[in-house]
Amino acid sequence: MTPLIKLAEVMAITKKSRSSVYAEAKDGRFPKPIKLSERSSAWVVSEVQDWIESKIQQRDEEAA
Repeated sequence: MTPLIKLAEVMAITKKSRSSVYAEAKDGRFPKPIKLSERSSAWVVSEVQDWIESKIQQRDEEAA
């Protein structure tokens, strides 16, 4: 089973605002949410973690 996290946890671990999470997901710069119901969405934990890792790698490559 793939673990999912809700928006509040995505915001807490990425330090992004609600609007930034949704805007960047729409633009393809952040993982897209999975629609659980008409009013509920969640993100795949591993996709959010991969996004964080890519940001760390990008930072390290730019510093080199």
